[in-house]
Amino acid sequence: MSAESAGPGPGSEPGSEPGLLCPEHGQPLSWFCCSERRPVCAACAEPGGRCQGHRIRRAEERAEELRNKIVDQCERLQLQSASINKYVAHVLPGKNQRAVSTASAAREVVIQRLGLVRSLCETEEQRLLERVHGEEERAHQSILTQQVHWAEALQKLDTIRTSLVDMLTSMDDLQLIQREQEIFERTEEAEGILDPQESQKLNFNEKCARSLLLTQLWATAVFGSLSGTEDVHIDERTVSPFLQLSDDQRTLTFNAKKSKACVDGPERFDHWPNALSTTSFQAGLHTWMVNVQNSCAYKVGVALGQLPRKGSGSDSRLGHNAFSWVFSRYDQEFCFSHDGQHEPLGLLRCPAQLGVLLDLQAQELLFYEPASGTVLHSHHTSFPGPLFPVFAVADQTISIIH
Repeated sequence: MSAESAGPGPGSEPGSEPGLLCPEHGQPLSWFCCSERRPVCAACAEPGGRCQGHRIRRAEERAEELRNKIVDQCERLQLQSASINKYVAHVLPGKNQRAVSTASAAREVVIQRLGLVRSLCETEEQRLLERVHGEEERAHQSILTQQVHWAEALQKLDTIRTSLVDMLTSMDDLQLIQREQEIFERTEEAEGILDPQESQKLNFNEKCARSLLLTQLWATAVFGSLSGTEDVHIDERTVSPFLQLSDDQRTLTFNAKKSKACVDGPERFDHWPNALSTTSFQAGLHTWMVNVQNSCAYKVGVALGQLPRKGSGSDSRLGHNAFSWVFSRYDQEFCFSHDGQHEPLGLLRCPAQLGVLLDLQAQELLFYEPASGTVLHSHHTSFPGPLFPVFAVADQTISIIH
């Protein structure tokens, strides 16, 4: 036995009090075995007892130690209670007051900013409507002017024709010869009246209704509400043998080696790493999102169903023909491409996601970055037919987000 303090031998019962007895020896439990963490009697603690070699202490010492711990714990609890009372009495009311004040300020900010946005929208609405009205009036006046001009021209031509017919029917040969100069002058006057020519001045210029602010707000509203978002899937029959299509038909992965497992068909692109969606759009508003953060070489946009699928020429290369309109990235360069015309886009950062918005009523194709709420590019044209979402990837993967 190793006792922590000097005292009587194991056979003695220091400070023993009547109470519980050792079930094995029937002696008072006056010692504490630190190894087994329980009270023991002197017989258990003496050499040959069950606690031989254990750390043994007097029971009253262990009890005193526990009393001191309880006192310390009570003091800590008292301090903790005081701290909680102080927190409840002083801190929480202040927090509540600050929360109410901060919430009120936040409401003011929301109201103020939305009020400013409304005011800006109303101002922009008024400005654009005035521009539309002004352009309508200009076109109307140009048409009226043309109507007056051609009415006068018709009247003049009719007068000349009547005069020439009169000469033809009422004059003899000598009279006609004598009036030759007049006939020449009348003919020359008629020839001076040119045929009508197409003029842009007679058309309403739709650009008057375009506004960067309106486009930005409109795109943000459309993508923010997910209005018209399409569940786009990629048509496996069109996937290039250099691409691998996921089981859910939404992810394209580039492979440098041409797959031999692909069965060739009339719909499949056999050279460029392209793929078309399963469905096309010919009316209305449509949006879809593409995750492009893993790729440094991709194209996303729309294409006509007539887009050629075979060969390495420009006819089947996205953005290099009249059948496709695409936003493309190669390394750190971005551009919008159509029919071999490439418009560089000076982006400050690489978008992780790319939103595509197709408004067929307005004949507009728009590319949008949701993270910053930025319109990357918009293109207006007269699309000649139904359009398919189209994709190309030459590095890593791109995925349609749904």
